[in-house]
Amino acid sequence: MAKDKVNEKEALRQENLEETVSKTDQFYNEHKKTIWTVVCALVVCALCVFAYVKLVYQPKCNEAAQQAFPAEQSFAAGEYELALNGDGNVLGLADVIADYGAKAGSAVFMEAGVCALQLGQFEDALAYLKKYNGKEPILAARAIACQGDAYVGLEKYDEAVSAYVKAAGKADNMFAAQYLLKAGLVYEQLGEKAKAVECYKVIKDKYPQSIEGYDIDKYITRAEAE
Repeated sequence: MAKDKVNEKEALRQENLEETVSKTDQFYNEHKKTIWTVVCALVVCALCVFAYVKLVYQPKCNEAAQQAFPAEQSFAAGEYELALNGDGNVLGLADVIADYGAKAGSAVFMEAGVCALQLGQFEDALAYLKKYNGKEPILAARAIACQGDAYVGLEKYDEAVSAYVKAAGKADNMFAAQYLLKAGLVYEQLGEKAKAVECYKVIKDKYPQSIEGYDIDKYITRAEAE
C-alpha cells in the first residue's frame, strides 16, 4: 500500500515536470523570435558599452591625466596661478576641467579649488570644491573645510561654520582639531561664544596632542571671559 502511494507521488511529480517542460517549450516556440531579438539587442548593447569604454573613454581619461600632469606639478610646488590657469604652453587645471571634466580624476577639482582659494577667487573655489567627490575621508574633510575658508572669504560666516563642523566630523583625526578651531573662531565672530567654547573644549578633550590642543586653554579663557 505504501509502495503504491510512493509510485503515485512519483508519477504525479513526473507528470507535473513534463507539463512544465511542455509549457516552457510552447512559450519558447511561440516567442522565440522576440526572445532572440532581445538577446541579440543585449549582446549588441554590451559590446557597444565595452567598445566605448576601451576605445573612447579610457583613452580620453589617459589623455586628460597627461594634460593635467604639468598643472599638478605646479600645484605641488605651490605655484597656484600657473597650476590653475596654465601659461599658454600647458593647460591649467581650469582648462583641463573645462575640456575633460571628471575624466582627469576627482583630484583636479580639489586642486583647482585650493588654487582658486589661494588666489582669492572664492566663488570659483566653491564651484570646484563642491564637485570633488573623493572617497578618502581625510581629503573629503579637507575639501569641505576649504569650502569653509571660501565662505569666510565671502563673509558668509554661518555657511563657513557649518562647513568646518561638518569637516571635523568627517575627519575624526588630528586634522579635526584644526577645523574645530576654525569653527570656534567663526562662532566668536558671530558672537556665539558658548558654541565657540564647545568647539575648543572638544579639542582639549579629544585632541590634546594636536598643535591646536597645546594652547587651546587661551582660546577657552578668552571666549568664556567675553
